Amino acid sequence: MSDYSANMALSCPVPVGVSDLIRLGHGSGGKLTAQLIETVFLPELGNEVLNQLDDAALVSAGSTRLAVTTDAYVVNPIFFPGGDIGKLAVHGTVNDLSMRGAKPLYLAASFILEEGLRLADLKRIVKSMREACLESGVILIAGDTKVVNRGAADKIFITTTGIGVVEVDPAPSAVRAEVGDVVIASGDLGLHGMAIMCAREALELDTRIESDTASLHNLVAGLLTVGSSVHCLRDLTRGGLSSALNEIAVTSGTGIELDESVIPIHPEVQAACEILGLDPLYVASEGRLVAIVAPDHQGSALEQMRSNPLGRCATVIGRVVPSHSGRVVLKSRIGGHRILDKLSGEQLPRIC
Repeated sequence: MSDYSANMALSCPVPVGVSDLIRLGHGSGGKLTAQLIETVFLPELGNEVLNQLDDAALVSAGSTRLAVTTDAYVVNPIFFPGGDIGKLAVHGTVNDLSMRGAKPLYLAASFILEEGLRLADLKRIVKSMREACLESGVILIAGDTKVVNRGAADKIFITTTGIGVVEVDPAPSAVRAEVGDVVIASGDLGLHGMAIMCAREALELDTRIESDTASLHNLVAGLLTVGSSVHCLRDLTRGGLSSALNEIAVTSGTGIELDESVIPIHPEVQAACEILGLDPLYVASEGRLVAIVAPDHQGSALEQMRSNPLGRCATVIGRVVPSHSGRVVLKSRIGGHRILDKLSGEQLPRIC
């Protein structure tokens, strides 16, 4: 366990008698989330497709390969610098499809509305979703609406399902990460999570932090022209860079080593994290990805990513290695090494 995760565990002890209750940390994308999936969901619902635990499932309909994903959005506040819950729901679903090399086509959405939600706010969110769908080239083809009593929800929750067609073979997957591959980050990290936290905590910084929420389908489409050397793609949502790379390391049975000195973090994000006592490597991004790419195609992958505005700051931040299988190790700026573990608890609740 890393020093950071150890400190988190010590500062967030489980109260006696509540170990059998759901906690906020179960939604963190970290260790508690993994435990919930492994001990509750997979034993009852697991199957050959679900057990792969990639961003989207690949299934066949005749000769057509489809990617299918589902997600829920419970962000607080529902409007934040750079976006809102509606835009976030579309972007997040489109991105999960894109991470499997799919061309996003269709969305379905269900809305849980709390009694007392302002109709003007709902209209603003729905308009934002329409604009995000047009931008992403997808059509929302089905929906459902439920209203719950005041206090039974928090304004609005949105659940989405996305469908896309997969034309690349083999499709990117965590299991395909190989020793020697390079780890490429598409841009600076943590903007979404810190935009949410600054809005929630009313932090006043010299520069306003805006969410990086964006649809990554065009960035991925360009990157996939490099070919089958693009082994794995992950967007950096709950749990940030750390959780994404830990999942890849565990699934592929490899180790990952990162160089802290080259990981791109915006100065304002770094400053906000220091004020709040957070580690930016665990903070969510909604318009950033990591690509695991064969080393002989590193140059062409970077060229493709940097030709897109969302990837213009793409940089190699690490490598896949044969040692410490299932672990992510960070080389610090002063030359030391530490394990970059998954979060033990919830660092940033209700950010997506």
